[in-house]
Amino acid sequence: MDFSQIKSIEDQHSVGVYSKRPIAIVLGKGARLFDAEGKAYIDCVGGQGAANLGHANPRIAAAIAAQAERLIGLPEMFYNDVRANLMDRLCGLTGMERVFLSNSGTEANEAALKFSKVLTGRNRIVATMRGFHGRSMGSLSATWEKKYREPFEPLVPGFSHVPYDDTDALDQAITDQTAAFIVEIVQGEGGIRPASASYLSAAQKICNERGALLIVDEVQSGMGRTGRWYAYQHYGLQPDILTSAKSLGGGIPFGATLLRGGLEKIPPAVHGSTFGGNPLACAASLAAIDFIEEENLLEKAAENGAWFLNALREIDSPLIREVRGLGLMIGVELKQKTAPYIAQLAERGILVLTAGMTVLRFLPPLVIERRDLETVAENVREVLRGSI
Repeated sequence: MDFSQIKSIEDQHSVGVYSKRPIAIVLGKGARLFDAEGKAYIDCVGGQGAANLGHANPRIAAAIAAQAERLIGLPEMFYNDVRANLMDRLCGLTGMERVFLSNSGTEANEAALKFSKVLTGRNRIVATMRGFHGRSMGSLSATWEKKYREPFEPLVPGFSHVPYDDTDALDQAITDQTAAFIVEIVQGEGGIRPASASYLSAAQKICNERGALLIVDEVQSGMGRTGRWYAYQHYGLQPDILTSAKSLGGGIPFGATLLRGGLEKIPPAVHGSTFGGNPLACAASLAAIDFIEEENLLEKAAENGAWFLNALREIDSPLIREVRGLGLMIGVELKQKTAPYIAQLAERGILVLTAGMTVLRFLPPLVIERRDLETVAENVREVLRGSI
């Protein structure tokens, strides 16, 4: 099918919740995507953080195919060898002790929020302004942006929001009624904003002193995106609960909620998931971890991210307010809306995300080559300089 046919069918049947770009992507390879007409694009959308290992990764495809011939689905009422291996591997990478497996980031955060209430016997959650934690009702209650929240109010009670990276506000907000504080190490939807080390350290100290749990949401920043397995590892933190998803399954829908040692086990039947921890997704995740280690993608993300961040900061344009990020999770904040620049970059064969109305967000697959990042940086420079 050509673009017009694809568009016509999707427009006829889609419920309409997505604002779609006028491109039909039909093929992917590494850090490249190809549309229905055969045009190639350098991908800096990265599946919104779910394509860290690149598109059509042959190692992931082989693992999925092999597992599909053995066993695809199996609920956690039964033990499973692939699931056991993955749980052990994830705990080894993070220093956590227990794992609940699900299918997405919002599910991972829902579990974290529910577990924090069960473990503490408390019912209040503190989250941050500009934070994004998902679209299901509990995770949505922790999310800040009004356009996501207001159509579904009233939401789950007991949630409050404090300014991000503001220790004094956090100190005032967390009380002996607080079950948990949920925070992103780098805010994604909120504009690619890394927290300061002092803030994160203070958050852990305040939570520990008051008996609240520290939930670290690494749905977008995890699986090597920032140059470590998880961004909290840059700061010497010990989360009580860690959430992971997106690239966790190597492209297969997957989510995980990890608990540190010392926390009680969650009582049976308090939570569950039919598809969570299915052997197919577990096999894909194990292959993803192997690939990241064998291809040294943590080191590459750190090195290429530092180079790319500096290259974007060197762009001399009065349109740029700030460039910030960590590893290959980078945002360019403009003084005006990003939409026309995203369209111009797409015409030039480069796909970029937004993070709010004024931030260009770059989440390229970690397999991207330096020469592609050089091409992206040069085109961003030309687009922003040419629009003055």
